Amino acid sequence: SITVGFSPGNAERMVIDLVNESRVTLDIAAYEFTNKGIAEAVRAAHQRGVKVRIVMDQERLNGKYNAGTFLANNHVPMHASSTRYKIMHQKIMLVDSTTTLTGSFNFTSAAARSNAENVLILRNSPQVTAIYATEFQRLWDEGTAVGAKY
Repeated sequence: SITVGFSPGNAERMVIDLVNESRVTLDIAAYEFTNKGIAEAVRAAHQRGVKVRIVMDQERLNGKYNAGTFLANNHVPMHASSTRYKIMHQKIMLVDSTTTLTGSFNFTSAAARSNAENVLILRNSPQVTAIYATEFQRLWDEGTAVGAKY
């Protein structure tokens, strides 16, 4: 099935609901990640035993507040993207090997409330998810592990 959302509107809720639906795996590639509600949902997924991995743009990990630091401090596996890219501008979530989220929506409060953004969720599409999973794995392998800061 295909679900589409926009912001301002329902995009943020769709992302949080998808994270909450994850049961086995949750891979996230994010340019920017500052949205507290999404970060809390990801932490909860990790705490309930979902295998979570996140790749974030290396420059954005150095921001004042970012969910990458929050999640790394909560022992969620995190990689900073390779410096071979000026920016790692992906915005994807891969859930349980069957569901792909993509679109322009950065995982930020500004994207949810101030920007015109879109989210596309493809459920029960393991072929599409496998294509994105190959790209995610490449980004993960090229990246550098980020550990807890406290």
